Amino acid sequence: MPTWNSFERKVSSKMAKNFKELQAKMPPAAHSKAKQEAEEIIREMPLHQLRAARLLTQEHLAKILGINQSAVSKIERRSDIYITTLADFIQAMGGHLEVRAVFPDGAVSITQFHEREETGKESRPARLMTA
Repeated sequence: MPTWNSFERKVSSKMAKNFKELQAKMPPAAHSKAKQEAEEIIREMPLHQLRAARLLTQEHLAKILGINQSAVSKIERRSDIYITTLADFIQAMGGHLEVRAVFPDGAVSITQFHEREETGKESRPARLMTA
């Protein structure tokens, strides 16, 4: 009489495949599309997912920021936030915030926020960067 373990082994041997084997069998177009989608997910994510991806808990981030855990939760749920608060949040995770304005003819890096903190003075006008 077959046991649960023998049934489980038989099913798992049929179902489990090495990801690299599956990936190798993918048509090039599907592989390219999957790669693009993965990159898109990595490039764009809400704050709570970014924090989790950086392997930080709300409690740990709260200690770094000198606030309580519930304040971190509120920041992560907000859709409208001060730029300085966002910059502090990103810096606590080990990064720095960059603000850009994107136009049809190019993008402008808005630098006044971090330059004011670094120099204590107003910044020079932003430069137009072509896309």
